[in-house]
Amino acid sequence: MFSNKDLKNLIIPLFLEQLLTILVGLADTFVISFVSEAAVSGVSLVNSFNTIFIFMFTALASGGAVIVSQYIGSRRMPEAGEAASQLLTVSAVFSGAVVLLLLLFGRLVLEVIFGRVEEDVMEACVIYLRISAYSYPALAVYNAGAALYRSIGKTSVTMYIAVISNVINIAGNVIGVFVLRAGVAGVAWPSLMARTFSAVAVTALCFEKANGVYYTKQRIWEWNAGLLKQILRIAVPNGLEQGIFQFVKVALSGIVALFGTCQIAANGIAQSIWSLAALVCVTMGPVFITVIGQCMGAGDTGQAQYYFRRLLKTTLLFSVMWNTAVFALTPVIMLFFDVAPETRSLTVWLVLIHNVFNCVAFPFADPLGKGLRAAGDVSFTVIWSIITTIGMRLAASVLLAVTFGMGVMGIALAMSLDWCVRAAVFYIRFQSGKWKYRQLI
Repeated sequence: MFSNKDLKNLIIPLFLEQLLTILVGLADTFVISFVSEAAVSGVSLVNSFNTIFIFMFTALASGGAVIVSQYIGSRRMPEAGEAASQLLTVSAVFSGAVVLLLLLFGRLVLEVIFGRVEEDVMEACVIYLRISAYSYPALAVYNAGAALYRSIGKTSVTMYIAVISNVINIAGNVIGVFVLRAGVAGVAWPSLMARTFSAVAVTALCFEKANGVYYTKQRIWEWNAGLLKQILRIAVPNGLEQGIFQFVKVALSGIVALFGTCQIAANGIAQSIWSLAALVCVTMGPVFITVIGQCMGAGDTGQAQYYFRRLLKTTLLFSVMWNTAVFALTPVIMLFFDVAPETRSLTVWLVLIHNVFNCVAFPFADPLGKGLRAAGDVSFTVIWSIITTIGMRLAASVLLAVTFGMGVMGIALAMSLDWCVRAAVFYIRFQSGKWKYRQLI
């Protein structure tokens, strides 16, 4: 179903898009480091909180992408277009509700989670959260449109949008911090403008009938309960899993906040580099969804199994190469951060721990899991992801970081343990073949 050229055209633009997105996050942290370590800490803490909702939007879009991909695989293009239109509707409604809640209760939540941080760090948190919240609807709408384009295999479109969006963001960061001297707000407002551009651009393109699968105004304003149920059958469990996962990360950020500004800053910088290191697996997740979803929509489980193995080998190979390269560059990257030597050293150790396990365990823990969900094996993967997140990542973090006094190093090791257990469970599930008997449409 997918030639080498098809896979290349799917993977490379998506990789470049994700690379640009990650570089913007790294640029945000880099630029804000010239304000103060308190600003770096505030931005990193809020980013861990923001990702609760960002991953929920992504989970919703992924649910729509699975349904759209399966309809495309079964050659039911009108239903695929209707599913994409309904995904846009529910994304806009959900993100709007999230913004309203955060504007009303955002500061209270931050004080509950990060109440023990220094006052200047808390002020940076509040400013960054309020501005970030305004961009949520744009982010959710963009994810819906990007899901459609990835489902039809036109990942170059979202790549070009990402190029322009990231130019807006980086230029805005430089102006906001170095020219306007707006501090934390100087990196928050450009992100809002960039996300708004992306949402408008991709939505306009999604109305193009030449795509074969496209938005229609009539379907957007309708409320198709049956179709929404199909999307939400995947999106809600995924969203629940991601919500729990991000709440655990926020709880761990609260623990990190106990270790002082040095460890908070090192953890924040390391997370930016981790995002860069994880790029291959982040790229391959949507590829698994598109390819496996279309194979299963066509009812061809043999092709699905073939592409499972082929994509997994590709992910492992390039993940090892990429993680090695990123770690080799980490000491060089750290030269550009205006932080204390102790913070630099700790960051390098955190990146080493992450990259070792990211290249050998994470391909099985994440992209393979997304492929199983695209096949319809949703409940199993979600349940086990929740079990390992709470039972491994959270419990082991408390034990290693607090009880054994390892600080953020203990949290990094617990994260790696989570990946290893999940990887083993998902691979055994794939080998069992039980995923072949699930049905979504």
